[in-house]
Amino acid sequence: MQVLQVQLEVGPDPAEVGRARRWARSRLAGSGIGADEPLAETLVLLISELVTNAVVHTGCPAVLRMLFAAEGGVRVEVADTSDRPPRPRYAEGEDTNGRGLELVDGLADRWGWEPEGVGKSIWCEVDRAPAAPLPVPGVAVTPGVRVGQGASGGAGVPVVPGGSVSPGRVRC
Repeated sequence: MQVLQVQLEVGPDPAEVGRARRWARSRLAGSGIGADEPLAETLVLLISELVTNAVVHTGCPAVLRMLFAAEGGVRVEVADTSDRPPRPRYAEGEDTNGRGLELVDGLADRWGWEPEGVGKSIWCEVDRAPAAPLPVPGVAVTPGVRVGQGASGGAGVPVVPGGSVSPGRVRC
């Protein structure tokens, strides 16, 4: 399997999230993933959430990486200098934040985190779906069924109702 990796250093300013989205769109287009493909918009949203979490919750620079597999899948990684694991929160109806990792869990085929250097890397993977198969007479197809497992499905990332992402030891 061949993999192409690109990366961007992101400053500790929330305005950097917009720059990361623009950078990601241009790299996706360069990899053959068209801006009008649902995959592109899903990846840009995932990148936005992960970069926002890193910048807002650590106040330090981060590194955004995208890895493109020859088979069409994309892995997104955001490394920061906090050694604390991500802790998903559950936002209530009118809350204006607290949904980031829920979105990642719902949109990515897989996600998780791992220690990296003095901090951690949060990653997610999205498979490039093949063209939809033609219907087979007598076989039911269930729309919206997703293959893969997110954090709430047993990936080992703790889900803490009412919790928050804490910066932990921040070194920047």
